[in-house]
Amino acid sequence: MIWYKSWLDTRSRFLVGLVLLVLSACGAVFYYPQVLKLMPMANTIEASGELGRRIKEGVALASNYRGYVWSQWMRQSMTNLATLFAVLLGAGGLFSRASGDSALFALSMPVSRDRVLGVRAVTGLGELAAMTLVPVLLLPLLSPGVGERYSPVDALAHGACLFVAAATFFSLALLLSTVFTDLWRPLLIACGVAIALSLYESALRGQSSYGIFRVMSGEDYFRTGRLPWLGLFASATASAAMLYTATRTLARQDF
Repeated sequence: MIWYKSWLDTRSRFLVGLVLLVLSACGAVFYYPQVLKLMPMANTIEASGELGRRIKEGVALASNYRGYVWSQWMRQSMTNLATLFAVLLGAGGLFSRASGDSALFALSMPVSRDRVLGVRAVTGLGELAAMTLVPVLLLPLLSPGVGERYSPVDALAHGACLFVAAATFFSLALLLSTVFTDLWRPLLIACGVAIALSLYESALRGQSSYGIFRVMSGEDYFRTGRLPWLGLFASATASAAMLYTATRTLARQDF
């Protein structure tokens, strides 16, 4: 029953997120022929300074299919959407005010709070895994439709990076949901943290090898063919620490 209740509480966010991410993947793949048509015009653009460097880098990356997918979809829309829906899946919970009568229902069940939160975490992480892996694994299937190929190995590697890094934001939102009894504060704080980290990494201009968004986009794998093991370990450790803290916080609360 607790598994079913956890699914009911998150299914709308999960299904909306999954559909949007799948549509995003389809759009990125089938827009590629239009990008190729614009490449001759893009090569004539003259700009100096940081803007010029970014334009040239973007044009160079988009000149081949794998670079286009990573630079225009994986690094941008996919990373942003995965972060947003990771936070949405984690925010709110069985004991929040937003759950209404579900909080009383959960408390009335003969299960421990640790188990309730554990089920909530596993459900959310399972949904997040589907949201990050399914769209990426569609790339090898959709790419022949535009006359290109995308390696299933690359898809799995990028999907793993997306899931592990995005799980950090899910865990943060879930932890905040055990501290605050409403939906909006965990949601806004977690999104604020994500924006701050994104701005910090942008200011470093790629000098940080273990930034969470660099890990999430799989930049090291794209550029070198090696998974960012340290970054993945750091993200997984941070997620585990926040989930453990969430269980301790919930255990001390008086409802």
